[in-house]
Amino acid sequence: MNQISEVSRSLTWRTPAVIIVCGCLIALIGFGPRSAFGLFLTPMSSANGWGRDVFALAFALQNLLWGIGQPFAGAVADRFGMVRVLSAGALLYAAGLTLMAYTTSPVALQVTAGVLIGFGLAGCSFNLVIAAFGKLLPERYRMLAIGAETAAGSFGQFLFAPFGVALIDNVGWQNALLTFSALLLFIVPMALALATPRSEPKPAGEKAAPAQSLMSALAEAFGHRSYVFLVLGFFTCGFQLAFITLHLPSYLIDRGLSAQVGGWTLATIGLFNIIGSISVGWLSTRYPRRYLLALNYFLRSVFITAFVLLPASTVTTLLFGAGMGLMWLSTVPPTSGLVTLMFGTRWLATLYGFAFFSHQVGGFLGAWLGGVLYERTGSYDVVWWLTVLSGLLSALINLPIVEKPVLRAAPAAA
Repeated sequence: MNQISEVSRSLTWRTPAVIIVCGCLIALIGFGPRSAFGLFLTPMSSANGWGRDVFALAFALQNLLWGIGQPFAGAVADRFGMVRVLSAGALLYAAGLTLMAYTTSPVALQVTAGVLIGFGLAGCSFNLVIAAFGKLLPERYRMLAIGAETAAGSFGQFLFAPFGVALIDNVGWQNALLTFSALLLFIVPMALALATPRSEPKPAGEKAAPAQSLMSALAEAFGHRSYVFLVLGFFTCGFQLAFITLHLPSYLIDRGLSAQVGGWTLATIGLFNIIGSISVGWLSTRYPRRYLLALNYFLRSVFITAFVLLPASTVTTLLFGAGMGLMWLSTVPPTSGLVTLMFGTRWLATLYGFAFFSHQVGGFLGAWLGGVLYERTGSYDVVWWLTVLSGLLSALINLPIVEKPVLRAAPAAA
């Protein structure tokens, strides 16, 4: 009875518009600081006498632990609701940024920027917002809402990249991190709009799914060839994004451009990804999602190839940012949409979390290899060409995906 009353009260103010707006703001605030991490590589490394591999390892560890923590955070949210997970993640994320500002040793950097922020992101990232949208919104709103939420994360990148440059230039990198930490606390009250009870009703018009245990859902997903292809392809997205996010500003400095160009390039990526994410969210309701994913990965490889081969300049760099921005997080709506189509919403946060784990393993390798190979060769060239190769392979992997709900002969054990 109390649970029914709680749901009834929530419906008086948690309209689809409120849910979407709060989810988008959480994505904006949560994604913004993390997307600006590359701006701190040079000043923190110079202040502490580190090579780039030290900061790269911390960022790589952050990506990996975010990926490891995501399925567990998703499972807890699926079972017990979103609010506690989102709030705990935001507090852990903020604590990591605060302590990172006072870090003076490589080990401490791995703990703060790597462990705390990595697990914090698992609890309050846009992935859980996607799952909340899938559970709370009617089906007709979902794909556009996910596209808007992904675009909001990109707008966070657009805001925080130049904002981070301005803070570092005017108040120093330590105060910049503390400012980012304070802003993350706004996620806690906004998480209330995404509250899901332990056994929430299905969205209007959707048939109730048979009861299914977590282990049954995992066995079903990993025995499904299309899901495995989707997970493998998502690896490339993480590899490319983590490498570019962390190392692009320093790469541009190496090629004679200013730190401001790096900040505005990251901002340009975020700005154009607003267009890309919303557009792909809309296209995902009308065209096969596997083709949208394959085209995305192929075009990324084309843009990266052109960027590496052309002479470095502000114009070519910003054009690269615009082109990559259109495809930056545009993999998210079709990927999450395919998971929902194949398996439903009951274990959506968990199953998308495992796909995201693959994404973050790619992110770990992209960030870490960028730092290690730079220290050994004095160049990022090898990793740039690995991003091209992985994009072409992922374009091929996504083509055989079958876009149909999984067939269940009988209800799984509860």
